[in-house]
Amino acid sequence: MADLSSFFAPHSVAVIGASRTPGKIGYAIVDNIIKSGFAGTIVPINPREQEILGHRCYSRITEAPGPIDMAVISVPAAKAVDAVEDCARAGVKNLVIITAGFKEVGKEGLALEKQIVAICRENNITMLGPNCVGMMDTHTPLNASFAVNFPRRGDIAFISQSGAMLVAILDWSQYTGLGFSKVISLGNKAYLTESHFIDAVAADPNTRVVLCYIEDVTDGKHFLEVARRASRKKPVIILKSGTSQAGAQAASSHTGALAGSDLAYDTAFRQTGIIRAGTMAELFDLAIAFSKQPVPRGKRVAVVTNAGGPGIVTTDRIENQGLEMARFAKETVDFLRQNLPAESNIYNPVDVLGDANVDRYQIALQKTLTDPHVDSAVVLVCPTAVTDASSIARVIIDEHRKVPEKPVFAAYMGGESLAAGAKKLNDAGIPCYTFPETAIDAIKGMSHYRQILQRPASAGEPRPDNLYPDTVKQIFQKARQDNRVVLLGSEAVQVMQAYGIPCAPTELATTSDHAVELAEKMGYPLVMKIASPKILHKTDVGGVKIGLRDAVEVKKAFAEIMENVTRLLPNTEIYGIEIQKMMPRGTEIIIGMIKDVQFGPLIACGLGGIYVNLLKDVSFRLADGLTRAEIEEMLSETKAYTLLRGYRGEKPADIKTIVDMIARTACLVSDFGEISEIDINPVFAYPTGARALDVKITIA
Repeated sequence: MADLSSFFAPHSVAVIGASRTPGKIGYAIVDNIIKSGFAGTIVPINPREQEILGHRCYSRITEAPGPIDMAVISVPAAKAVDAVEDCARAGVKNLVIITAGFKEVGKEGLALEKQIVAICRENNITMLGPNCVGMMDTHTPLNASFAVNFPRRGDIAFISQSGAMLVAILDWSQYTGLGFSKVISLGNKAYLTESHFIDAVAADPNTRVVLCYIEDVTDGKHFLEVARRASRKKPVIILKSGTSQAGAQAASSHTGALAGSDLAYDTAFRQTGIIRAGTMAELFDLAIAFSKQPVPRGKRVAVVTNAGGPGIVTTDRIENQGLEMARFAKETVDFLRQNLPAESNIYNPVDVLGDANVDRYQIALQKTLTDPHVDSAVVLVCPTAVTDASSIARVIIDEHRKVPEKPVFAAYMGGESLAAGAKKLNDAGIPCYTFPETAIDAIKGMSHYRQILQRPASAGEPRPDNLYPDTVKQIFQKARQDNRVVLLGSEAVQVMQAYGIPCAPTELATTSDHAVELAEKMGYPLVMKIASPKILHKTDVGGVKIGLRDAVEVKKAFAEIMENVTRLLPNTEIYGIEIQKMMPRGTEIIIGMIKDVQFGPLIACGLGGIYVNLLKDVSFRLADGLTRAEIEEMLSETKAYTLLRGYRGEKPADIKTIVDMIARTACLVSDFGEISEIDINPVFAYPTGARALDVKITIA
């Protein structure tokens, strides 16, 4: 973890490119630092000025009295390298480079950016940017940016790759009253990245929830390490725009075809405990919820409403989001029956009726919130002639204070007549929305985070035994010597066997006599397949024969396969014909891997066979740190799992062996980064054991 303590709380800040002209970026930065209430030393740097906004100005940072903890650079890109070199000479350890004109504009800018990074690395300088808005810490306090607004002090950290998004949110927060602990504009992420800042703010005592807007991840492996660690400390919520490159290339395997463009990020976020927001609204709705309310202990939600229709809508949303309608204890039901009108619904949702006054809300809330079967509550208020929105808000606040460990949300479903009550709730830390779906979605996000916290921490699992990487190296070396990137089927089976993955016996025959010899050794029946890395779909060219039962059939099949292939593909290199022991049918599944550009190998499993791409019953996980518990969870997400457990009287398959095969595949692709794709389809799963039949491996 990078130590960013002096970055967020410097004792002195220099502004290189400071200006005394309003409207200039250099002026705005100095002005913002002053107005933020920064208590340290402010050092403007400008060779043409003596003083800026009441602070003595220096020609160069090397002339200023030190030490200087941070320098904010706002000079043209062509002069930025000299400015960074001056900072290195002056012993500055933290830089914020506002200046644009680097890699975002082309080769020349990229060259300048690389020079700056090299200077920073050589002199142990941390650097934010370039091409960024800056950074803010409301608790230091410090506003080292050119943003118009300095946010209220709060406990939400916001990290944004988009400067425009950041300044828009800051402006919006002034209107809504939302407070932040830290705000970071990442810019080009040339040195410090989203991972460094997620790590830092997750350890920050002033931060309760971490928000990010990102368009990509700079270092996938570092991100995974940080995300796993950070998500156990604080909820980390990310809005990711754009797509990864997993599956963007034309993939030759089933696994590649199944991998969606944004799959790798979805998988990485889920596996590391990141909560993914789908929209900006959801990002900040969740931020408010986590900032203001405790995480619920479970999924059981109570609803109190003065209108039946909204209560039904809320109930539907609860069930659709995988939450549960709380079932009240008998004592709660009896109390509500005795104290609410006979027409009221005393079960969940509790309908206090349209003519409800504040007393009915209090009766309903005081009992439902203390019910042991309730984990969270949503209060719905629709405007009627007798609705006193402010008084109801006071009751909600008072009753929540009695049970502070249970989150409470409100939906004031109206406009001006409910505005004062809604404001009272928000000011008291009870999120109040216009519609109930937003409240339920927030509870869903918080409930999901509770599940993340309840996951056992991965301490690393022992590697499977009987792994022989040297054998795999030799096979890959032979393929490279032949200028091949696709292994022959027999070679792929040897790779599987070297890592303890059971396969149907497969051998390569170069002549018909050799084929008979191998067949007699294996035993019948057999399958024969053409062996050529250029032929992906062997059946299309008459390159497969099945059910062969004696030497005569083997010789005949060998001749027919060779004739079919040479006639249709006369110039294709053929290595021979593979002889494979024909296995009894089992439950067909697929195990595969495709390489993501950011996060590395993605392991897939699901329903296999000829309909794999049609049904797309598959689940993915990152190979990095994959545990057996995660593999079992991955399997359980597929329809194939229902078949594996035994369907309509069928015996259950050996799921333990399937899990072991996936774990060994994850080890294989982790050990050999040159593997770009693996496709094992089908795998026949039996009540005892399993066998891989068709294996394709592509290497870089």
